[in-house]
Amino acid sequence: MKNETTNTSRQDVYSRITAQIVAELEKGVRPWVKPWNAEHAAGRITRPLRHNGQPYSGINVLSLWMSATAQNFAAPIWMTYRQASELKAHVRKDEKGSLVVYANALTRKETDEKTGDQIDREIPYMRAYSVFNVEQIEGLPEIYYAKVAPALDPVARIEIAERFFAATGANIGHGGNRAFYSHSADAVQMPPFESFRDADSYYGTLAHELTHWTSAKHRLDRNFGGHRFGSNAYAQEELVAELGSAFLCADLEIALEPREENAAYLANWLEVLQNDSRAIFTAAAHAQRAADFIHKFSAAAQVTQTCAA
Repeated sequence: MKNETTNTSRQDVYSRITAQIVAELEKGVRPWVKPWNAEHAAGRITRPLRHNGQPYSGINVLSLWMSATAQNFAAPIWMTYRQASELKAHVRKDEKGSLVVYANALTRKETDEKTGDQIDREIPYMRAYSVFNVEQIEGLPEIYYAKVAPALDPVARIEIAERFFAATGANIGHGGNRAFYSHSADAVQMPPFESFRDADSYYGTLAHELTHWTSAKHRLDRNFGGHRFGSNAYAQEELVAELGSAFLCADLEIALEPREENAAYLANWLEVLQNDSRAIFTAAAHAQRAADFIHKFSAAAQVTQTCAA
């Protein structure tokens, strides 16, 4: 009975978050396209942050972005009722929390039926809990309500993005009027920089294509069953790239704009999500791994520069 209850609870979490995303897509809104843009010192464009400044990842990014947009929160910081209490603050009466999930696995000893040996079996579990935005909480230290500091110089921010993506060492060519990743050539093709509306649009598109680049067999080996345009597998990979670029752009404080060509995928994404409530969790997890993979190159380059100095 306990296992049935746990499975039902887990399925309810999948269904609740998937239903929220489906509802946005049905309105023609991609909840990951417009990440943070707030007048708050914690960041104008960023991932949602825990009370200690650590960013959320995966599906929790999407869930809290949607919640913040729906309730017009400017602050990207969230905490539990208990964490607020520990800071001598309190959640205002009648405020409703926002859903986040924690996934992990337990290891249990079991006896192998064939050999009689003791083996370790991993049992995955997921726990849902509520967090509150700091704008729903009174009495927190002033730092949680601090207004935005002067903006970064646009040129400096672009230079950061340039170095970040160059650190991957990816084969990136420029020319033509299409942006795409070629599996056969293992190369990213981008239109000329000057053909984009603005610098953010260029780097947002590059983040999308480099997320595709991580799917190669000798990198993350991500394959949903083919690359045929219009197929279910193609739609799933496009969804991963959409989320991956949203995560990377949030990390780099780049405004992510909708890609017009991806409007055609809305129907495919809706079909995928409506048929499988776990699909968005899977896509977010793959996107998180892709973003982490790309971040490692920049981190390694910084270590090399520090050692050389």
